[in-house]
Amino acid sequence: MLQIKPRETDMDTSPAVRGRGITKSFGDVVALNGIDLDVGSGQVHGLVGPNGAGKTTLLGLLLGLAVADSGSLEILGTTVGRTLAVPEGVAGFVDGPGLYPSLTARQNLTALASLRRYDAGGTGNVDDALEQVGLTDVADDRVRGFSLGMRQRLGLAAALLTKPRLLVLDEPSNGLDPAGKHHVHRVITELAAGGTAVVLSSHRMDDLAALCSEVTILATGRIVFSGPLSKLAAESGELDYRLVTSDPATAHRLASETPDLRVVPGRDSGQGPGADVVVRGPVPALDELVVRLVQAGVALRELGPVVPPLEAAFLALTGTGTVLAQTDQEDQR
Repeated sequence: MLQIKPRETDMDTSPAVRGRGITKSFGDVVALNGIDLDVGSGQVHGLVGPNGAGKTTLLGLLLGLAVADSGSLEILGTTVGRTLAVPEGVAGFVDGPGLYPSLTARQNLTALASLRRYDAGGTGNVDDALEQVGLTDVADDRVRGFSLGMRQRLGLAAALLTKPRLLVLDEPSNGLDPAGKHHVHRVITELAAGGTAVVLSSHRMDDLAALCSEVTILATGRIVFSGPLSKLAAESGELDYRLVTSDPATAHRLASETPDLRVVPGRDSGQGPGADVVVRGPVPALDELVVRLVQAGVALRELGPVVPPLEAAFLALTGTGTVLAQTDQEDQR
């Protein structure tokens, strides 16, 4: 099988990506404006932002599909100049993987290995890559009949053949069913554990929370946040929480009486079986409400944020004011 093992050199000390002051324009449109980016080896780094924020442009720079107008960019210790090229060890895709629709999944990978002179290990590594992404059963089916999620997984399998040190993925969870998502998440996690740096763009906050240690948020070509997920979650401030209890009327009253906590108007009925109460406030105040509910003999059946903390932070930082669509596509290159 394709073995993913930790690298013995520079895994923790050598950054996979180091960008400073990167700018890129398309005519009068400024896609990137003074971007700084650091991605360490073995790190999964999320790249998020509203449509048109410049995410696809930045991913293209990392894959050698575009060049910056100014600034400096180092990838895997090599300075990237003003040519469409990146060092060996970089793999991935933007706007979906490039595949031959008339060929089968196995033939696509075999052709790629031959064209780029990868060591395909006969058919062994090709079959192993297909197994890792869960496409063994359709290995001999033509790609033209593949769903979006299957094509995404085949693109990831193609990247695995390169044994990448930097993997760049654009919306890797697009079109995935739960089984496909499990395969993709497992591969990304194992690659990072082996020392590969992964940069992924996603509109799905659940993917970011599950996979990433750090995120960079872009808005209109500028960075509005870059750092650990824990710090990003703290940026969300007070959140709205939905409570489902055995006694909604009592829950409503106790919530109203809890210091620093307020019931969100128009969001609760406060009566009837299964009715919910939506409250807003800091976590300590929410903890106090839970204690009061228990002391009053009210069963708490459900408690969770109306909008996940990471998404709330995103909305606050970008000023978009709307919940992210999970399948939105980048509309600015």
